[in-house]
Amino acid sequence: MSELLEVKDLSVSFDTPQGEAQAVRDVSFSLKSGEVLAVVGESGCGKSVLCKTVMKLLPPSAKIKSGSILVNGTDIIGYQERDMCKLRGKLFSMVFQDPMASLNPSIPVGKQVAEAVKIHQKGLSKKEIYKRAEELMRLTGIACPEEHMKWYPHQFSGGMRQRTVMAIALAGNPKIVFADEPTTALDVAVQAQILDMFKKLQKKLGMAVVFVTHDLGVAARIADRIAVMYAGKIVETGTAEEIFYDARHPYTLGLLRSLPMYAEPKGELYTIPGMPPSPLSLPKGDAFACRNEYALKIDYEEEPPMFCISDTHYAATWLLDKRAPKLPAPYR
Repeated sequence: MSELLEVKDLSVSFDTPQGEAQAVRDVSFSLKSGEVLAVVGESGCGKSVLCKTVMKLLPPSAKIKSGSILVNGTDIIGYQERDMCKLRGKLFSMVFQDPMASLNPSIPVGKQVAEAVKIHQKGLSKKEIYKRAEELMRLTGIACPEEHMKWYPHQFSGGMRQRTVMAIALAGNPKIVFADEPTTALDVAVQAQILDMFKKLQKKLGMAVVFVTHDLGVAARIADRIAVMYAGKIVETGTAEEIFYDARHPYTLGLLRSLPMYAEPKGELYTIPGMPPSPLSLPKGDAFACRNEYALKIDYEEEPPMFCISDTHYAATWLLDKRAPKLPAPYR
């Protein structure tokens, strides 16, 4: 698989009345063609901002401070809106968390899918456009699309609305799809169906997916690789197997321990102590230090680098430094 997307040392901040909020800090990652990368972390850690930065969908208050975004080797960091319009939909597309907010309640869903086809596949006749829209709806698992195309969004269930939004996202045959917590508002049974649909479409169409979620269980079901974010930084990255069976960052371990399968005998779930720091006033050193029971003195003074665990597995914690004291597994 070739490198399709490379993000290097990306930093993004927001100008607020209270000061500068650092949303994304020196983030680097790559995405190969046909790969599923899950970006995991608590709310507010910068996951959605990271995806919207790549697509240049940030509000005016946002500012890209540094870094590069390479798509097929071309840096698009300086692209203006006119240039980005040529990429959105065709090169990359996005599926948002709330499908009802993405759909027009006064227009039949079939017409909305057809509109996306018309924009991205010019030269098609009206009949061909609606035929393609019907194919996309069938592809995303909407039964009897020829009938359901006449329905309005409020007549669809949450799962069917999410499938419709996915059909719109696929209208331009994108190479990369950013999925921003698309299953959060769905019940468990429908969530599983949507995840299976994503995986099936990803394999069938050969597209790459960046799947944003706060749920490691969701990431386990769909991801090839996982990047764990905390306070605007990627603190651990590796294959799904490495993250789930050989996690090294204390934050990743805390997320894993909070899964229901690791519940205590009384049924109580583990919770990571404390709260994430405010992006307006980030602490010196490691941002996770105040919540880390194994924090070292250096954690409060200096940010840890990314330590190499294997060719595909990296974690930013001083606990992996050779000079660190002997600690319980998995740090030994």
